[in-house]
Amino acid sequence: QVQLEESGGGLVQPGGSLTLSCTAPGFTLDYYEIGWFRQAPGKEREGVSCISSFDGVTLYADSVKGRFTVSRDNAKNTVYLQMNGLKPEDTAVYYCATDTLSNCRGLGSFLYHYWGQGTQVTVFA
Repeated sequence: QVQLEESGGGLVQPGGSLTLSCTAPGFTLDYYEIGWFRQAPGKEREGVSCISSFDGVTLYADSVKGRFTVSRDNAKNTVYLQMNGLKPEDTAVYYCATDTLSNCRGLGSFLYHYWGQGTQVTVFA
């Protein structure tokens, strides 16, 4: 059973930055793709980004392209989502997920089986 844990959420003003972390205590993330998703109140869960394992290929939703960067540090068993230029519409609970495969297959939530509990990001003026 894979248990993912997100951290790093918080309150930030528009234009600010946050870095989210995804870890998996007792489980090695090195070999697996990690996806980032978000869900705002009353809205469907939206795929934000994903990163493949060995080749580090990344995918981004158009809404975050150029502002968000996904990366991984295998030595720390952590995947990061660096979020710059945050906007009020980025406010959501952010989740990391994996299907324990090597490569990103897309940003559909149905592609991922294991999920973290989420971390709240709130962008307010």
